[in-house]
Amino acid sequence: MFLLVNWLINAVVIFAMAYIIPGVGLENFWIALIVAVVIGLLNALLKPLLILLTLPINILTLGLFTLVINAGIVMLADYLIPGFSIASFWWALLFAAVLSIANGLVGQYKK
Repeated sequence: MFLLVNWLINAVVIFAMAYIIPGVGLENFWIALIVAVVIGLLNALLKPLLILLTLPINILTLGLFTLVINAGIVMLADYLIPGFSIASFWWALLFAAVLSIANGLVGQYKK
């Protein structure tokens, strides 16, 4: 049940960010649901490998390089999903940071 609620909250946050952040474009709420699923799958499957491969630079930057990895995942989702667009890397970085904060807040209420 928590997975479904988390998915819907992520979709709502993605949909809201498309209207708040000028560099993010989204056609409709259905695309937001798809974006939430794709970003979740990319985070589950690709992110651990990327973190492992970039471990030295991640250690040197005290974990801040993870934000770059998150932005890259958002840009990959932009490439994979028609109807979802990110204008540049910096907008993807802001999008990823806000989405991470929202996920952190939702995770607090999981307990």
